[in-house]
Amino acid sequence: MREIIRVTVWNEFIHERDLSHEASKIYPDGIHRAIASHLEEQSDMEVRTATLQEPEHGLTDEVLDTTDVLIWWGHVAHDQVSDHIVDKVQKRALGGMGLIVLHSGHFSKIFQRMMGTTCNLSWREIGEKERVWVIDPSHPISQGLGMYFEYPQAEMYGERFDIPQPDELVFISWFQGGEVFRSGCCWHRGRGKVFYFSGAHETLPTYYDANVQTVIRNAVRWAAPLNTPIPEFTNRQKPLEDIK
Repeated sequence: MREIIRVTVWNEFIHERDLSHEASKIYPDGIHRAIASHLEEQSDMEVRTATLQEPEHGLTDEVLDTTDVLIWWGHVAHDQVSDHIVDKVQKRALGGMGLIVLHSGHFSKIFQRMMGTTCNLSWREIGEKERVWVIDPSHPISQGLGMYFEYPQAEMYGERFDIPQPDELVFISWFQGGEVFRSGCCWHRGRGKVFYFSGAHETLPTYYDANVQTVIRNAVRWAAPLNTPIPEFTNRQKPLEDIK
């Protein structure tokens, strides 16, 4: 029997509350609920949500201390996220909590903090086709996918993507306009794991796509903490062996 993975889906929840924005029609309950509702169907996951507008952005000490994997979605309010909250999330991520950053979350404070780079990229939004190639079929996040999957319409994200070299590169996307993009990247940070996945957009129903849902649930299981040794950072005056 699998252990239960405690998942928190975080969303700034701004576009979806603006009734003039296309996202309000596609995700009337918020992107966080679209993601969470699928994960709630998994027998090995316990899911809750948090949003920017809540006290402490919904990421209180109690919530973070009982989160195994945090999923992050943001777009227009990165600067409104408190540095204090980012500090806490980073500490938990380095301590073993998994972090999954989606789409425009590449500009979030927490992702930039974990990467140490600008995380900038090229983009174009004209609704062109995207083909997501699985370049590491042995990776757990690839489980259940074919050689590739496609979106008939997508926002183009293109190289150069200003990130550190991924420890594991799972997906590369090709766009109808000719660009390519490292769209599924994994890193190890401290005792934790980070996965970035670009493949969805707030004005397109891609979070209902079966392939996207497969990627996210696989990523949750990959990023979940393992029972690894807790490193000790100390002045070791007493050596393990006798020194003569």
